[in-house]
Amino acid sequence: MQFPERFQSLPDYAFPRLRKLLDPHKPGAEPIAMTIGEPRHPMPDFVAGVLSENIAGFGVYPPNDGTPELLAAISGWIGRRYGVTLAEDRLMVLNGTREGLFNAAVALCPETKGGGRPVVLMPNPFYQVYAVAALAMGAEPVYVPATAATGFLPDYAGLPADVLDRVAIAYLCSPANPQGAIASRDYLAGLMALAERHDFRIFADECYSEIWRDAPPPGALQVVAEAGADPERVFVFHSLSKRSNLPGLRSGFVAGGAQGIARIRQLRAFAGAPLPLPVQRVSERAWSDEAHVVANLALYQEKFRIADEVFAAVQGFRNPEGGFFLWLPVEDGEEAALKLWKEAGVRVLPGAYLSREAGGQNPGKGYIRVALVAPAEETRRGLIRLRDCVYG
Repeated sequence: MQFPERFQSLPDYAFPRLRKLLDPHKPGAEPIAMTIGEPRHPMPDFVAGVLSENIAGFGVYPPNDGTPELLAAISGWIGRRYGVTLAEDRLMVLNGTREGLFNAAVALCPETKGGGRPVVLMPNPFYQVYAVAALAMGAEPVYVPATAATGFLPDYAGLPADVLDRVAIAYLCSPANPQGAIASRDYLAGLMALAERHDFRIFADECYSEIWRDAPPPGALQVVAEAGADPERVFVFHSLSKRSNLPGLRSGFVAGGAQGIARIRQLRAFAGAPLPLPVQRVSERAWSDEAHVVANLALYQEKFRIADEVFAAVQGFRNPEGGFFLWLPVEDGEEAALKLWKEAGVRVLPGAYLSREAGGQNPGKGYIRVALVAPAEETRRGLIRLRDCVYG
């Protein structure tokens, strides 16, 4: 029996690789996990009540694209956050944004572009679903370094014209996972102008938009509106996982041009999994409430201050502009992660596991990713152990 070859270029997913690296060894102290980006702050206190009130909704098939009430709540949040008004036909509810980031490529990536195999651009390092989506569509993934030299954002404009002419989709994550860099209005406007010149779509992954250090990150939707850009060029993905500490709810949305959203909805009708009705009711309430988001942000900003304090004397330390990861420079990420586990009991992720080798280099090799998701005092203990073990 034969299997498709298109996924052979993918290594194992990051966390199975991490288990292979660390699990054969005993931790050097009581373990502290700082690997996976799973929020651990309290979820909103209204969740249980809304679920209970709507429990009968598990007995019916849910609306495929989202209830009118949920779509209105999402549209209202977009209006408050970005000053943009979107009709319901420019929105679709997602069963987690990973679903959307993948299925939008299936729905919108053409079979050919510029007379050849389509190209899908992505920052390097990156969220792994971007590459899987590209390969599933038979497109060529092009990994564009997002390093200190480029402000930890990809320089797509620096690619050769013949590559840009074959681009179908460009993924962008802001705030970036793992580096925490934020794309400015000028950066977003420049990327939109590039997309217009070379006729491609932007998939803006903004799942960390409500976790920031100094100021709320600009969003692609507001830059589209300010520039009067074609709304079919830009599709934006948001989630309740980080914003509302609800990773297990598997709830998010995609917003974009009405024609593209219609294509994504059509695919969902045949091959997707709509959100159960009680989950949609919780989501409606979550998008309508900002008090829990403000409280959540304050907890992360406290941990940014802790990191500043712990790493004050560490040369090269840079706190993120947004998101909840530290991207710490080390000589070798795998060696550092293994040393931390064996000597200090701290579990972190080698940066190379989030990157691909391109041009003979892996831009994540000299980094470790550290998730600031635990309570503040546990985070402080883990960071102190990390500092003393790796930088002491």
